[in-house]
Amino acid sequence: MEPDLFTAAAEDRQEKDPSSSPLAVRMRPRVLDEVVGQQHLLKPGSPLRRLVEGSGGPAGASSVILWGPPGTGKTTLAYVVSKATNKRFVELSAITAGVKEVRAVIESARRATGGFGKETVLFLDEIHRFSKAQQDSLLPAVENRWVTLIAATTENPYFSIISPLLSRSLLLTLESLTDDDLRDLLRRALTDERGLGGAVTLPEDAEAHLLRIAGGDARRSLTALEAAAGAAIATGAAEITLDTLEATVDRAAVKYDRDGDQHYDVASALIKSIRGSDVDAALHYLARMIEAGEDPRFIARRLMISASEDIGLADPTALPTAVAAAQAVAMIGFPEAALTLSHATIALALAPKSNAATLAISAAQDDVRRGLAGPVPAHLRDGHYKGAAKLGHAQGYVYPHDVQGGIAAQQYAPDAVRDRQYYTPTRYGAEARYADVVERVRERLGRSGESAEQS
Repeated sequence: MEPDLFTAAAEDRQEKDPSSSPLAVRMRPRVLDEVVGQQHLLKPGSPLRRLVEGSGGPAGASSVILWGPPGTGKTTLAYVVSKATNKRFVELSAITAGVKEVRAVIESARRATGGFGKETVLFLDEIHRFSKAQQDSLLPAVENRWVTLIAATTENPYFSIISPLLSRSLLLTLESLTDDDLRDLLRRALTDERGLGGAVTLPEDAEAHLLRIAGGDARRSLTALEAAAGAAIATGAAEITLDTLEATVDRAAVKYDRDGDQHYDVASALIKSIRGSDVDAALHYLARMIEAGEDPRFIARRLMISASEDIGLADPTALPTAVAAAQAVAMIGFPEAALTLSHATIALALAPKSNAATLAISAAQDDVRRGLAGPVPAHLRDGHYKGAAKLGHAQGYVYPHDVQGGIAAQQYAPDAVRDRQYYTPTRYGAEARYADVVERVRERLGRSGESAEQS
């Protein structure tokens, strides 16, 4: 018997006893119109809609790779395709399948196409778990359209999927579901006969907490809802209170509104604690943001800004650390991203502090806004194009590498700001070395003018 995404036996059992299946399975959309979120992938003429609607013709449906965080609908979309399409639908998981199983499906698909004119859709879950050789085994079938591949992955496909397979498929990126998406899903699950059928209600405060802990994951939200509903029904309660929900999921509700004042207050407190070198307070606010379901990319962006705004050259490794954290967060997501954010937060909080880079660019921008600009000195202008020499461009320019010490004493700034000094380094951390350097360089350049702050 061929492997199938949802076997007939399982469907019969669910129809006879719906409660035997998890709520997330029972509430799985049956048609595209029931899908929440991912509307950018379901527009008319999109690859997924063409698969569902069975669009044919000379331009057949393409193989697709679905990339997104857990609980965003990758398996759901495959399920909708399996229910709606007239094609044969076969499912494999890269966790349990290997080349042997893949070849068996491909051979069966070739026979079905040749003998009955029946096309095959192959859903391959967790494709990133396949080795390069295992992924190679898919290439002939995808290239010759013996199968239409729907592959799902939570890992960055540019790192986890071989280039030949990527080039033969369309990469579709699924986004984390919004609170509005999840709210619609939860309310449908509460009232739908396939779900809880109105057995319990969900007050606003409990709903808000459920949205926070879901973190954009539909499966997580429905699993928590089912557990809390079971606890409420067991005690004869008609509603799922916040206390019941907290006790069920073992996670306290954090007083934090991602769209309100608390969002900005806690984010501000995180940055100010880092600026003040209070590593413990910084970790407290970081934990509050994580537990409230804050987007980890937002936190990472704030850390990158802090690295330049409050640390700068006092610790030149601060910005690379923050950038590396942001890249890691984008690749791994929660819950593991909490470790990376903690790493970066501690490093920034304990780093020596300097806002000299912040003050420097601010002062330079102020001068430009006040009209202190003027033409670029002629010897610094581009001299590579024909006729530049006749205009005097690049004439008299001294190449610093030809000068002893590598510093050519010539004018670089426009006349209007020739003697302005924007950068005033501190003597904190590594910036002390830059303070010595900038002093020597300015002396060599014959620039002893006033700083922008003194004007």
